[in-house]
Amino acid sequence: QAQLVESGGGLVQPGGSLRLSCAASGVVFRINYMGWYRQAPGKQRELVALITPDDTTEYADAVEGRSTISIDNVKNTVFLQVNSLKPEDTAVYYCNAEIKSSLVSTPVKYWGKGTLVTVSP
Repeated sequence: QAQLVESGGGLVQPGGSLRLSCAASGVVFRINYMGWYRQAPGKQRELVALITPDDTTEYADAVEGRSTISIDNVKNTVFLQVNSLKPEDTAVYYCNAEIKSSLVSTPVKYWGKGTLVTVSP
C-alpha cells in the first residue's frame, strides 16, 4: 500500500501564486505518473496536470501557460505551481498517482485527501 500526502493550498488573492506538493510513501516500487485534479463546488473533478518520471507533462487548457508541474523522482514527490490565480481556480485540489508495489504487481491508482485552495480578495 502507498499513501499520498498533500501540502500547500489555503487562501490566495487573485493574481497570486500557489505551490502544492504531494509525496508518495509506503510501498512504492515504481511510479507511472503523478498529478493533480481539482473539484470546485457543484462541479465534477477535473484534471489539472500530470507528469511522468521522464518529465512528460499534460496540462488542462484552463491552467496551461500559467502552471508548472514537476517531479522529484528520488523523493517521489510532485509539485504544482499555479500563477495568475483566478477566483475560478478555487477548488479542492487532489493528488493522484499510479503506483506499482513490485515488478510484477498491477498498477494501482491512489488519491490524496485533498487540499482546499481559495482564490479571493
